[in-house]
Amino acid sequence: MSETDAGRTTVSEGVAAAGDGAVIRRATAVDIPELDRLLRQVLEVHHAGRPDLFKGGAKKYTDDQLRAIVTDEATPVFVMARAGESAAVGADANGIAAVGTGNVGTDAAGIDATGAGAPAPDRILGYAFCQFQRHPHDNILTDILTLYVDDICVDEAERGHGVGSALYRHALAFARESGCHNLTLNVWSCNPGAQAFYERMGLIPYRIGMEQLL
Repeated sequence: MSETDAGRTTVSEGVAAAGDGAVIRRATAVDIPELDRLLRQVLEVHHAGRPDLFKGGAKKYTDDQLRAIVTDEATPVFVMARAGESAAVGADANGIAAVGTGNVGTDAAGIDATGAGAPAPDRILGYAFCQFQRHPHDNILTDILTLYVDDICVDEAERGHGVGSALYRHALAFARESGCHNLTLNVWSCNPGAQAFYERMGLIPYRIGMEQLL
């Protein structure tokens, strides 16, 4: 992978499914329909593994919440994107492009993102939702800076081609460049494939949650 001066990573190795033009970049409000599509995939994996804890067919964030997340420097979201191939874009009976459920939206600048003549949104192959964490003035915890990876998802059609590892390595490099002491994440035991992936990436357990069902 190579870094550009625009803050994007051009994917050149290890991502067989991405092809030419795939980049890792910060998510924007225009990506919300694609983020929604992948968030639903993750939720269904968790619902299948723990239906007692996770609802099926639900939505983790509202679009307003997603807009706030992607515009906040404390919660960077990275996406691997392929230009102009959004799977969340369809057309109505008149052939007018529509995003997601068919509601025409605007981007962060208020510009119509779906009208006639507008470029098609990028297809998001995967994402990494991140959060900066620290504990200033805590009684027992040291005031280190941590990059917490809240969620990594790879589109189910793109899995097994290096998209997840490229996103994780990008987040890891970003954490180093940001002066973080560590990178952390949580993984559900009902998703052993994800746990094995993180172990291959070099992560080791540092805290274990346990339960006893009653």
